Amino acid sequence: MKKSGGAADKKRVRRSSGAVTNASRDLNSDTPPRKQAAKKDVFQLFAEKVRDHKDLVSRWAVLQETRVEYFRGKDFVSFLKNHSEVKDILESNNNLEVEEIANTLLSKNLLVRCDRVVKTVRPGKKKLSTWPAHLEIFPDQVFSENDAFFAWAFVKRRPLWQTLLSLSWPVLTLAICMFPVYPHRCKLLILYSCAGLLLLILSLLSLRATVFGVLYLILGKRVWFFPNILAEEATLGELFRFWPNKDEEERPKWTTRLFYALVAVLVILLLRHHAPDEAARAR
Repeated sequence: MKKSGGAADKKRVRRSSGAVTNASRDLNSDTPPRKQAAKKDVFQLFAEKVRDHKDLVSRWAVLQETRVEYFRGKDFVSFLKNHSEVKDILESNNNLEVEEIANTLLSKNLLVRCDRVVKTVRPGKKKLSTWPAHLEIFPDQVFSENDAFFAWAFVKRRPLWQTLLSLSWPVLTLAICMFPVYPHRCKLLILYSCAGLLLLILSLLSLRATVFGVLYLILGKRVWFFPNILAEEATLGELFRFWPNKDEEERPKWTTRLFYALVAVLVILLLRHHAPDEAARAR
């Protein structure tokens, strides 16, 4: 019994000493834990507000086999200069400089500084891509404006329509599996709708290829309308963007354009020569 009583006394002494040390830590700290948590929530709200703002230019890329949304350091600086009211969310920290705010977001793991994977200029281009499609984590996690990229490291809150859309996928899957038992008219309607959609996609691809070929041969410019229509890593808004990207490659030589023009003429002549005549079509 004495041993058990001694063990209990030792546990009490340990608990009391731990409580004393915790109390001394709380007294020595300038801010109580509630305020520290509130600061974290303030910077979290600030990050969500900035990410949802339309004036901050951002793109999507692949970072370690994960799609992330990122922006450039100079765009972040110009955004906070033009929209200083966003800093009011930080309350007592609204007087911080842009670099201090960004470093705080980096320290709280709300941002990750990244670097481009391809660091050499590709053949035929004058400079590196403005928005690289593949990124890697930069070793020094400090804010910078010069050719620095920063990816959001927290999960964005999805709107209600995205949640409802994700819930509709099982219903759509079940509807596709039940296609063999549909009435005949429903089958024809679905068949013609899919065929019309496929024809629309092929016509759009053929039209943009024709426009690209004509402008390339005549003006020497590479113009792709709907530039992201075939991109695998693009959002829904970027997928249907009509206006083409700026041509950053060197202008092709006239000999190259003449060669492709001759190839195009030969292909057209071959197609016309082997095309069926009107009598064959009638038969």
